[in-house]
Amino acid sequence: MKTTKDLPVQGTQTPQFTEADKITGRSKIGSWFSGDKMFIAMHFIPLAAIYTGVTWKAAVLCIVSYWVRMFFVTAGYHRYFAHRSFETSRIFQFILAFGAETTGQKGVLWWSGHHRGHHKYSDTDLDIHSMKKLGFYESHIGWIFRKENKRVPIEDIQDFAKYPEIRFISKHDWIAPWTLGVVSFLIAGWPGLWIGFFLSTLITYHSTFTINSLTHKWGTKRYETGDESRNHWLLAITTMGEGWHNNHHYYQASARMGFYWWEIDMTYYILRFLGLFGLVWNFKTVPKAIKARTIKAQATKLPASSRIVLN
Repeated sequence: MKTTKDLPVQGTQTPQFTEADKITGRSKIGSWFSGDKMFIAMHFIPLAAIYTGVTWKAAVLCIVSYWVRMFFVTAGYHRYFAHRSFETSRIFQFILAFGAETTGQKGVLWWSGHHRGHHKYSDTDLDIHSMKKLGFYESHIGWIFRKENKRVPIEDIQDFAKYPEIRFISKHDWIAPWTLGVVSFLIAGWPGLWIGFFLSTLITYHSTFTINSLTHKWGTKRYETGDESRNHWLLAITTMGEGWHNNHHYYQASARMGFYWWEIDMTYYILRFLGLFGLVWNFKTVPKAIKARTIKAQATKLPASSRIVLN
């Protein structure tokens, strides 16, 4: 079986980052192409299809692009770069980063670095997108526009910032989405660009953001996590497994977020399939004993006089 020793080590020493890297970590062209203005414009650009029409090819491209990129969001940005829940080669590591960045959700070091901070301070005053503390708008989308959140938290993700190719694709985060935009145009013309790329990107944005907002408000709590994380079956379907959010906050290292067979987790199934071909390996999963420590199970172990009443 492959191990991390199989990965190339040349040029992977942790570098000294410039002040510009620490503040934004993004190139000027990246800040324009994938910045706040483009993010806002993304909500209106698909309306151009009113004039060009929508073709079946563009519609199919939109659907396929959504599901493929959602996989890269959860497998790449989240389970691999933010939580290291499995291992892979340096080449496939780059593919995961590039695929995730086609969503336009900024560089992988920015996304995953901030996500680590979210878990460290979940639903406290230091959580930059806490539904509990900041409300729906800020947790869903508002936090992205705040100046203090634009910096790349290099200090929290130095394990991946040591790779020069990851630093490059993260800093020049406009390359991946606009490459896909051009490809979408070549496949299906203007409808392919407006619907196959821009509309698909918009839907991917908000599906991802529901995990920051809605899964900290709606759903059920199986485990006591010290925050408001919830499991929601519908959001688990739309985000390929991310909706099992209470499970995830309880045991963050697990590559599988649907802890039980009835909890659909498409990202995990695809990762296991890729594992058959040696593309990924060493999946971290939740131990049975830990998985069994539910709120209900813990309550039944308490003396009757101190037992928590569960509604």
